[in-house]
Amino acid sequence: MPETYRGRFAPSPTGPLHFGSLVAAVGSYVDAKSQGGQWLLRMEDVDAPRTVSGADDAILQALEDFGFEWDGEIVWQSQRLDAYAAALQELKTAGLVYGCACSRREIGDSAIRTAIDGGLVYPGTCRNGLPSGVAPRAWRLRTDNSEIAFDDRVQGRIAQKLENDVGDFVLLRADGQYAYQLAVVVDDAAQGITHVVRGADLLDSTPRQIWLQRCLGLTTPSYAHLPVACNTAGEKLSKQTLAPALNPAQAGAELVRALAFLGQHPPPELAASRCAEIWRWAFSHWNFDQIPRQRGICVDLENLQLSSACGSQLGS
Repeated sequence: MPETYRGRFAPSPTGPLHFGSLVAAVGSYVDAKSQGGQWLLRMEDVDAPRTVSGADDAILQALEDFGFEWDGEIVWQSQRLDAYAAALQELKTAGLVYGCACSRREIGDSAIRTAIDGGLVYPGTCRNGLPSGVAPRAWRLRTDNSEIAFDDRVQGRIAQKLENDVGDFVLLRADGQYAYQLAVVVDDAAQGITHVVRGADLLDSTPRQIWLQRCLGLTTPSYAHLPVACNTAGEKLSKQTLAPALNPAQAGAELVRALAFLGQHPPPELAASRCAEIWRWAFSHWNFDQIPRQRGICVDLENLQLSSACGSQLGS
């Protein structure tokens, strides 16, 4: 039997949804539903210091206002810490992770900057063990220089050699918080996710997730990284760049604009329709091949217009 499509939308409750969030939600939702699949919802609140009180409720309300309907129970990462601990212990037992005592300053002084995302490549200072009496600050996953490659449904072939391009990466941070890379891999496997459709700001971290999936013996889903909505300065729309929250009073217009952003060419008059009618149009007209093959598109939020392809200020 063909594999049942199981997609997901996984917002971080660090603030309200904005147009950039809507693009990712619309792309993942329509791709799943147009193929008769399921669309699951997960709150990625594993990073407690960044989580804003009440943001999860505001996100759920916004999704309801825009007519999204998810399948199954909502998953909160903050309630799954035991699962992340178990995965980390499995990697420890297999000798695939090691304790790292380096401070952020020490890493900055000794690491080299990578062209992948402008970050630092960890030089492996603690790879061969810590001096006696020195406690680990964080736990890192060992990498090697074999090529990790995958065919992204939007962006094409993506390849990295993790040891050179990223270095051994953190799974448990010095502040005791589990890293996004570990949580997302464990959760996608637990939820049986077959297709990940998300923003291209996460494209460069995908080889790390594939490497971690292999280390844990987990299946790798299909990936599609949609172009990210940027402001006219070329910055990804986010809380940090003061992206305005979605307005439920303009739900129809915003949905149509998101579909246009994704290259679907909805008729302008559809913007005056109810959300349910817009979704019916989207499911029946979805053409994945029309999604722009670029990492970012600038959006003029004041005039509600799409602009040109933006720069690459899209960190992972």
